[in-house]
Order: sequence, then structure tokens, then C-alpha cells
Amino acid sequence: MGLPIGGGHGACRDAPGCRRRCGTRRHYASRVDDDRYGSDVLSGDWRSQGVKKVRQVPLERDMVLEDPDSGWAGAVVGLEAGNVSLEDWKGRTRAFPFTGQFLLEGELVTLGRPQAPVGRSGGARPAAGPTGGAAAPAGRIGAAPAVRHASDGGRLRTASGSFAVEQQRARVALPSRIMVEGRHDAELVEKVWGADLRVEGVVVEYLEGVDNLAEVLDEFRPSRDRRVGVLVDHLVPGSKESRFADAVMRGKWGAHVLVVGHPFVDVWQSVKPSRLGLTAWPTIPRSIEWKKGILQHLGWPADEQADVARAWQRILGQVRTFADLEPQLLGRVEELIDFVTEPKA
Repeated sequence: MGLPIGGGHGACRDAPGCRRRCGTRRHYASRVDDDRYGSDVLSGDWRSQGVKKVRQVPLERDMVLEDPDSGWAGAVVGLEAGNVSLEDWKGRTRAFPFTGQFLLEGELVTLGRPQAPVGRSGGARPAAGPTGGAAAPAGRIGAAPAVRHASDGGRLRTASGSFAVEQQRARVALPSRIMVEGRHDAELVEKVWGADLRVEGVVVEYLEGVDNLAEVLDEFRPSRDRRVGVLVDHLVPGSKESRFADAVMRGKWGAHVLVVGHPFVDVWQSVKPSRLGLTAWPTIPRSIEWKKGILQHLGWPADEQADVARAWQRILGQVRTFADLEPQLLGRVEELIDFVTEPKA
């Protein structure tokens, strides 16, 4: 993956006030005497009427942005010749026009001039990806806060239900990894298990699709000391995902890799529907793209990729602790954590 979880630069939260020209309309009392067309119809900022304002945020190094058209996401590593460079979790870099629009934490924004240099500096930047000692992709989601319970003698519990280890710095990352299919999976794992993973020193990376798993494993080269646990969406008998998983487990890295999965079409479904006011997640016809169908069912905007990103942030915001997730996901994530943290054989 790449983007470490946790830290990251904050963005300005002061949204500009509405500048839409509302013009006060006088009561139409003197119907005959009034100028039929009123004042000059070409005067004023007519182009901006009805156009939604997009917030501008200062560009910062390591800010995680997504190009809504291509879906490319990465950390800011440079600004040159009017283009901002984004580096993904594999270290690949693409440049996009600085004046374009980007997704930041699921919000569509434009970029303002940086207040500090954003070019490469000495030392390697952590690979882009979520959890474990680094920053969550697409937005530095951060783990849900630990909560004290009187029944536990006032001890803090993390969002995963485990007792929090207080005043302990995150460990240096273990060589082993947990890999998940996509950014949304990574953000959900970070929110519920992030505090635990930092204590263990586990980094979570996202694959951008199970199709990339074999290539990623060849690059990573798992071993007895470098295990890889993989969480796959829609891992059911006969599915494409199950075929990929079986091939990996039978392959050259199988002894040091554990592939598990949940049965849901998408990780969105692992959030209990009651958190969204539903009795069950709706069944979407195959002729309709699943996430778009879900948004339409909920009555949320569903026309653009930015709508999907905002919807996920809204869904993720309803997750407070492990109790808001389905057990089919909970058990699999715990299994992967045990696999990558167990003592060396």
C-alpha cells in the first residue's frame, strides 16, 4: 500500500462563505411602470449562479489526493511546471494539472499555493498505503478513539474491543504485512483496528484489486520472517476471487501467505445496515453498478466518482466500534493479525 496511517498534514477547515449572488427581488407591485427586464441582464457574476463552490486547500507534501477522473491516488511528492506529482503505494508517480480538482478525504477540492516546499527532500518517504505506522490512504482517517468503560474498571478499550495500551509509541513496522483489496477496506481496518496494529507494528497495504495479488507477492517475496495476510472481498465458492486465492495458496509463496475473505459484494456491506437506517442491504441488479445502485436506493447523489467517495466517508462515519461490523469480517481480520504477529516458527 503505501500510505502510512495516522499522521499526515491537516488541511484548512475554514470553508469560504457563500458568495452566490442572491440579489433581493422587489415585490412586483408596479407591474406596468417597472422595467420589463429589470437591470442589465448581462451584469453581475451570472456564470457562478447555481454552481456549487469547491473548497480550496493549500497544497502540502505527503497530502493524499485522488484524481476523480482516473482514480489515481497517491501522496504529494512534487510541484513543477504547473503540475502536482502524486506517488502511489508502488512508488509510481503521475503528474496532474495543479489547477484541477482532487478528492481529499472524500471531498472535492481545488489546490492553493503551498506554504512550504513540496519537492522531494532527503530520505525515503513511507510507501503510500494505510495502517500500522503510517498514514491512511485517501484521507488520514485515523483510528476511532478508545473509550473507558466502568465495567472494566475504567480501563480504555480500543474500537476493536481490546484493552488500549496507553502512552506507548507505535513500534517500528514488522516485516510482515496485511494486504486488503482497496482503499475503503484499508480505511475501515484502520478505523477499527488501527490502534492495535500500531502497538503490534503491523502495516496494512491495499492491492487495488485481487488481480494484482500475484504480482505484489512476487515483489514482496514472502518468507518465514515476512508473512503476508490477505483480506479478499466476496470470497465465495466459484467466484473469481476464490480462484485467485486458491492459485496463490498453491503457489510458491503459499507456505508464508494466508488468504481469507468475507462473503460480501463489497466491504461496505460489512457495516451493519442498521447503522444506515436499513433493515438489510438492498439487492442490486447485476445490470447496475453495485455502489451506484446502493446510493440510488439511499437517495444519495450517484452521478460521479466524487459522490461514491463522499458516500463512503458518510458510511464510515457511522462505524464507532467493532460492534457496528458484521462478524464475517471481524473474525477474518483478527485471524490475519494473529497470522502476521505470531512468533517465528
